[in-house]
Amino acid sequence: MANDDPRVDAYIAKSAEFARPILQHLRATVHAACPEVEETIKWSMPFFDYRGAPLCAMAAFKQHCSFRFWLYKEVVGNNAEDDGMGQFGKLISVKDLPSRKELTALVEKAMALNEAGVKLARSKGATKPMPTLPDDLAALLAQKKHAAAGKTYAGFSPGAQREYVDWLAEAKTDATRQKRIVTTLEWLAEGKQRNWKYQKC
Repeated sequence: MANDDPRVDAYIAKSAEFARPILQHLRATVHAACPEVEETIKWSMPFFDYRGAPLCAMAAFKQHCSFRFWLYKEVVGNNAEDDGMGQFGKLISVKDLPSRKELTALVEKAMALNEAGVKLARSKGATKPMPTLPDDLAALLAQKKHAAAGKTYAGFSPGAQREYVDWLAEAKTDATRQKRIVTTLEWLAEGKQRNWKYQKC
């Protein structure tokens, strides 16, 4: 195979005895279906790239192997899951894989997606709840003399508000916390975010 990466050879060689035939079978099938595929190592496991994007990957563990398509939902189906075991579960034998014909068809499907420029859809993390303003700071911001600070805080995004709340929560001693509250009031009165020193002018 012209596009072999010696690191993949080494990966297979140091894998458990049961794993080697599985990895060799997967490697040969991917190369046969996609002669232009390029091998590499990412996240300490063999990856197969095509047209500048990941196509699929394989890995060997102590008691099983895994094989996954990068665009697994588009290749295997919307119900496909990737829990670290790939889309074919824990592989302990070549028999656990689909037939070479089926596997080739899936590789070709993945190739077509890469050719079309389809990218992996990143799942958006759960939105964080609004930060809870500590009682002592809330009481101070409610005072007339700190009206400017209160207005600034209220106008900040939840993320900017959370930076102040977390900073106060991280104080190890009450003395440090009180100093941070004083600084918070000063900076808010000046319209500054918590990390204003690092923001570009």
